[in-house]
Amino acid sequence: MQIPPPPPEETNRIDALRSYEILDSLPEPDYDELTTLASEICQTPISLISLIDDDRQWFKSNLGLTVRETPREFAFCAHGILNPTELLIVPDSRKDARFMGNPLVTGDPHVIFYAGVPLINEDGYALGSLCVIDHTPKQLTENQLSSLKILAKQVVNLLELRRTNKALTTLKRLLEQRNTELEQIAAIARDEVRPQVLQLHETILHLITESINPNPDTIRPLLKDTIKTVRAIEDGLNRMQQLD
Repeated sequence: MQIPPPPPEETNRIDALRSYEILDSLPEPDYDELTTLASEICQTPISLISLIDDDRQWFKSNLGLTVRETPREFAFCAHGILNPTELLIVPDSRKDARFMGNPLVTGDPHVIFYAGVPLINEDGYALGSLCVIDHTPKQLTENQLSSLKILAKQVVNLLELRRTNKALTTLKRLLEQRNTELEQIAAIARDEVRPQVLQLHETILHLITESINPNPDTIRPLLKDTIKTVRAIEDGLNRMQQLD
C-alpha cells in the first residue's frame, strides 16, 4: 500500500475546503440524490461524496456505507486529488500496488473496484471526489463515466451555492444590524436634537426682535440666514419622523 502525498498548495486547498463550512454537517437530500443517481447509473452498491480534510476523508453522502469518515492515509480519493484533471479508475485494487494491503480493500467495505471524479472548485482546488465502489472487479462504459462527470459538477454547484447562501446570510445580518443602528440614531435625532433646534430657533427670533445693534441692517440678514438653515434642519428631522 502507498500512502498518498499531499497535493501542491495543500494549505490553500484545505482552507478552500473549510470555507464551505460543510465538514461534519448533517446529511442533505440534494447530495444524497446525486450519490443515488451515481450508484444506479454505474450499477454499484456504494457511492460517496468524499471530502479530503487534513487527516481524514469525510463523506457528505455515503450511500451503501454506515461510516462517515476514514483515515486519509487509506483513502482512494486522496490519490484521486493528486491528478485533479483525470478520473481515478481502479478496476481491481488487489492488483494495484497503491492499494495492496489497504485495510479498506482487505476488510470492510472491501473496495475492489473504484472510480472517482475529482470535485474541482472555481479556484481550481480538488476538494474531494464523487466516487462509486464495488466489491468485485468492474469496468465502466464511456456513457457511465460521462454521467459520473456530470454528477460531479452538480456536487460542486451545490457546494458553491452553499457558500454563496452563507455569504448572503451574513450580509443580511450585517444590513439588519446597520438598520437598527440607523433607527437608534433617528430616534436620538427626534428626541434630543429636535428640541434643541427649536430652542435655537426661538432664541434667534428673540435676538432679531430685541436687537439693539447700532447697525441692524448688517446683523439682521445674517440672522435670517441662520433661521433659514435651522428651518431646513427642522424640516429634515420632520421628514425623518415621517419615514418611521
